[in-house]
Amino acid sequence: MKAVAVTPRKPDSVHLAELPPPSLDDVVRLRGGREGHGVLMKVLKVGVDATDREINEGLYGNAPPGFDFLVLGHEFFGRVEAVGPKVTHVVPGDFVTCTVRRPGESIYDQIGTNDMTSEEVYYERGINLLHGYLTERVVDDAEFVVKMPKSLRHLHVLAEPMSCAAKAVQQAFEAQRRLKVWHPQRAFVQGAGQIGLLTTLILRLRGIEVYTLAWSKVRNPPSLKQQIVEGFGAHYVSLQETKIDEFAQKVGKPDLIVDATGNSEAAFRAMRALAHNGVLVWTSITGGNEETTIPSDKINIEWVLGNKLLVGSVNGNRHHFAAGIADLTLGEEMYPGVIKRILTHPVDGLDNYREMMRLLVEDKTALKVFVNVAEE
Repeated sequence: MKAVAVTPRKPDSVHLAELPPPSLDDVVRLRGGREGHGVLMKVLKVGVDATDREINEGLYGNAPPGFDFLVLGHEFFGRVEAVGPKVTHVVPGDFVTCTVRRPGESIYDQIGTNDMTSEEVYYERGINLLHGYLTERVVDDAEFVVKMPKSLRHLHVLAEPMSCAAKAVQQAFEAQRRLKVWHPQRAFVQGAGQIGLLTTLILRLRGIEVYTLAWSKVRNPPSLKQQIVEGFGAHYVSLQETKIDEFAQKVGKPDLIVDATGNSEAAFRAMRALAHNGVLVWTSITGGNEETTIPSDKINIEWVLGNKLLVGSVNGNRHHFAAGIADLTLGEEMYPGVIKRILTHPVDGLDNYREMMRLLVEDKTALKVFVNVAEE
């Protein structure tokens, strides 16, 4: 069967590869797979993002053992075709998504929190040492398969980035239990890509005043990103027109900042804007070698005296997927029709992989690119 793959660490190597069709029995050969717990799924849609672009640029990523290529795609939406005898939570015909990271050997991996592994070597489908979902059919252990309600099938591939946003917010609240009482009133979200917009949604559902800081200017008529942010009842702010620390002095320092810019300089700059007892969550992956200058003395004294906290948050486990799906459902009720606007650029068929990558690299209006692999 067809698959869209790269030769890891070789720039611009995206190509069409072939894989043998999977079967339920293959689950025991997968990392974390257990006999009888296999789920065979037809791939319907796969979302792609900056991670796929950077892997194709040769910045990171490794092929699974025994292969010289890595199948791309970690944002999966599909339909169950068959299940093993020990699978109980999904049945053929169900719509599903799948988690990304697979367990290693640490205690965190063994208790189902493999997203928190303490090992240097990690396993992520479509990213590192495991094939992704840009193919026709996949098999996986039921532990990593998350059921999606039929009412959300029009949001399909957003379940995976939503899980990242859900984890970032959950990690902030979990970490802030150190304060005994923490009721954030104001939040900044840096970046108005898919993660930033979905984080904005989650925070608004919690009644927090949100300022979403984007790289583009505030326009009249408003841009699509601005319309989505305002559709969630948040404020759209341009980082071209104001620096984050200066803006914080104007409206008040935030209790929470989530950075989703993909820009390390912006991530560090956010440290100057955070309120006392606040938490800054970094979600960006930066695969380059950029260096920047920061006012380290000022940051150091402000953070020590202000009891501030920095947390890194990588992709989530099945509990974060479930939480994200729940918030997508609530978001559809609270802000009907707004979330779907994130899905901007469909690509039909695996054969059109070059157009998929062109959109990721060249089209600045491509908020969310996804591949229509097959019909329901």
